[in-house]
Amino acid sequence: MDAGPEPLPDDIETLKAALVVARAEVASARAQRSDDQALIAHLKLQIEKLNRDRYGPRSERTARLVNQLELQLEELETSATEDELAAEMAAAETANKTTKVASFTRKRPSRKPFPEHLPRERVIVPGPTACACCGGARLSKLGEDITETLEVIPKSWKVIQHVREKFTCRDCEKISQAPAPFHVIARGWAGPSLLAMVLFEKFGQHQPLNRQAERYAKEGVPISLSTLADQVGGCTAALTPLFKRLEAHVLSAERLHGDDTTVPVLAKGKTDTGRIWVYVRDDKPFGGPAPPAAVFYYSRDRAGEHPQAHLANYSGIFQADAYSGYGRLYEPGRSPGPIFEAACWVHARRPFFVMADLAENARRKAQGKKPAVISPLALEAVRRIDALFEIERTINGQSAERRKAVRQELSAPLAADLEAWMREQRAKLSRGNDVAKAMDYMLKRWTVFTRFLDDGRICLSNNAAERGVRGIALGRKSWLFCGSDRGGQRAAVMYSLIVTAKMNDIDPQAWLTDILLRIAEHPVQKLDELLPWNWCPLNAQVRQAA
Repeated sequence: MDAGPEPLPDDIETLKAALVVARAEVASARAQRSDDQALIAHLKLQIEKLNRDRYGPRSERTARLVNQLELQLEELETSATEDELAAEMAAAETANKTTKVASFTRKRPSRKPFPEHLPRERVIVPGPTACACCGGARLSKLGEDITETLEVIPKSWKVIQHVREKFTCRDCEKISQAPAPFHVIARGWAGPSLLAMVLFEKFGQHQPLNRQAERYAKEGVPISLSTLADQVGGCTAALTPLFKRLEAHVLSAERLHGDDTTVPVLAKGKTDTGRIWVYVRDDKPFGGPAPPAAVFYYSRDRAGEHPQAHLANYSGIFQADAYSGYGRLYEPGRSPGPIFEAACWVHARRPFFVMADLAENARRKAQGKKPAVISPLALEAVRRIDALFEIERTINGQSAERRKAVRQELSAPLAADLEAWMREQRAKLSRGNDVAKAMDYMLKRWTVFTRFLDDGRICLSNNAAERGVRGIALGRKSWLFCGSDRGGQRAAVMYSLIVTAKMNDIDPQAWLTDILLRIAEHPVQKLDELLPWNWCPLNAQVRQAA
């Protein structure tokens, strides 16, 4: 027979001690639970990143999912550390009690060692002068233990004085002097590192010049906004020849990705909506050897004449959305050669996905909102389109011939079944039905949607171009608008250089620093040597000599 719970002690001190122990045990259990949750979140994030590295982005949800997992991990790791410290403090309170609770210690993943290239500063902690045991003074060094702490040194400023001594000839009275050092800008006063930082923060980190000027003033270096703007204009002019070489490389591609996005432009008493256009060359999906690159252009509106002017001398495959302004590019008999349209399956999938987003519906339901109606037809369309993307992930990076062979064998039957199914279901739907509109978007352009089956160079998605304009979308929240059309054109030049450097795994600021140091005296005939994929930075000795 169960005797039931043990009776509580009558002694108040004993009750207090029991309460302290109970609190410590609860804190330890909470810390353990927080640690488990953080570990689960960490593993989920690692699995998702490994899947992305192995297969590539599966859909527009993938990037959002990774961001959500990273935010979740950040919160759980922070909470787990707080609970661990609380458990340690609670366990310490039981140190003098009869019943002791062991403190909880998290099993953190092993930290990677600090990079070898970072300089090391040795701080010697004085050793003992006498033995702690017997007090003897005859000590000999046995070895040493090193504990490394990562620290940062705040940004420092300095003025470099280039001293050019003058000499006079005692025979002819002529004065001789070494020539002045080259500057990127005529009558320039800013060094290449400073210029690169200003450019990268403005166009790569989306920090307007007025915010940069405020920060520099707080650091004791007042630089006016107009002075910074003058340097940006001069650097853009100096880098324009490099932009032209980059443009020639991009527009010589067999296949291009194209996209555009809005950019507010300051006007009298208002802001107009301008456009930034991007054209991306990326041959990696079909094993091409050419390095990836992107070129940007600015326009005041979205008229079709702009992409027609951008691609006036281009012929090849063009992957983009169904914007009507591209229409004249695909006309037969076009000079200098035909441009073949290749549609984006991600664009086609998106409206179906919106009508079949089970996860979004679950979130709305959890928030007490009315869930949207899930369309069975949209859900089936997403499933069929995803089957094509599954095949693409297995052949990504292989040769165009291999990709075409696999597509003919595996993708062509699925595409044919999808077309037949959509035409059958479309006949049953009204003209205004949302699913019918999504189906019409594909069925009216079925030839360009299935062109990938006969050409291994074509991708199913236009994600390469969308990734190119993603930074502009982020930047709009910081710089709010371009100051003028000229400002939009400057931004296009700098976006081209910075985005291309990133695409080639080059640090844009380090690259710009080295390029700005060298471009003034670099031979025009060898300008291609400075492009990101050809770039070889000067070593420290040459840089000091220059």
